[in-house]
This record gives sequence, structure tokens and C-alpha cells, in this order.
Amino acid sequence: MACVALCRLDELGEGQARGFDPQGEGADALFALRHRGQVRLYRNRCPHLQVPLEYRKDRFLSADGQWVVCYAHGARFRPHDGECVYGPCLGQSLAALVHEEKDGWLLLPLAQLQG
Repeated sequence: MACVALCRLDELGEGQARGFDPQGEGADALFALRHRGQVRLYRNRCPHLQVPLEYRKDRFLSADGQWVVCYAHGARFRPHDGECVYGPCLGQSLAALVHEEKDGWLLLPLAQLQG
């Protein structure tokens, strides 16, 4: 399966998130986070208004790293499954992406870029 390398896994620390623009469109279309040792990958879109989540480069998480936050209207999402637990999109979820971890790299299958 053809993939694009997003970053080295050791560049994504516990409680941290990082945005990526794999198609070179000028804005981060997706982001990865590490929570409780697990890497998750989501599309950078709030399910409420389909706006980007971060207010500044790589600012997807609350200050304590425990929540994904939409800075447009304060919605909070659980990092492990992307479900909204507070805000106008309560019960909706971030769009998760399948990824691979191989030879120390976070890889995104090219088929995941669609949608």
C-alpha cells in the first residue's frame, strides 16, 4: 500500500499534537496526537461547522493535553476516539484516519487523502 510519511514517531510526544498538510494546500488538513501511548490521526475539521480546530499551528489540544479542542467555539473531544463531550457538536466525532507505524515513521496510506 502506497503511503506518505508524516513524521518520525519520536517527534510526537505524549500529550502532544501536530498538524500536517500532506497535499501541500497551505493549511493542515489533518493532525496526529499521542495519548496514553497511542497515536491517533484525525481530519482537521470540527463536525459542527467544518472549520479547522486549531487557532495556531499545532494547537489542537487543551493546555493539559487531555482534550482535543475546537478553538472556534470551545468544543472538546476525547483524544482516544474523537467523540465530542462538550460543545455544540455533542455526541458527534472527529473523522479518524487509518495510519501505519513502520520503521519509526507515522505513515498515511494515500487512499486516506480522499474525502
